[in-house]
Amino acid sequence: GKSTIANEVEKRLALMNRHTFLLDGDNIRHGLNKDLGFTDADRVENIRRVGEVAKLMADAGLIVLTAFISPFRAEREMVREMLADGEFIEIFVDTPLEVAEARDVKGLYKKARSGALKNFTGIDSPYEAPTSPEIRVNTVEMTPEEAAEHIIRKIMPLK
Repeated sequence: GKSTIANEVEKRLALMNRHTFLLDGDNIRHGLNKDLGFTDADRVENIRRVGEVAKLMADAGLIVLTAFISPFRAEREMVREMLADGEFIEIFVDTPLEVAEARDVKGLYKKARSGALKNFTGIDSPYEAPTSPEIRVNTVEMTPEEAAEHIIRKIMPLK
């Protein structure tokens, strides 16, 4: 649901005449990062590149939304340090593994469980949950629309 929520946030910001850009796996992994796989090292590099692109876009005045599984705390902190104070807002889209598997529209969890997809976060690759994100969204308790509204209420005082 992270991309669904990010798309909803972007729509709402556009209605507020804010200039945005959404970076997610579809527009990054098929282009800029198509040379990367899903090993731990590739995941680190994926997030580093996303951070560099987000920094450039933020420097140009855009509100940049990123919808990625970023499994390691150290890499999230690395990206935070790339940006000016207050420009990085960590949003933890908190979804229990069993819920994510039940919602698996792309069939990726099923492939990972069968062994056909290696290094899958939460299955055979670790995920380090954020310890103190600025915003937490519980996708069991909130619809994507409610999550987007919650995020907008939290970020707009910061902008």
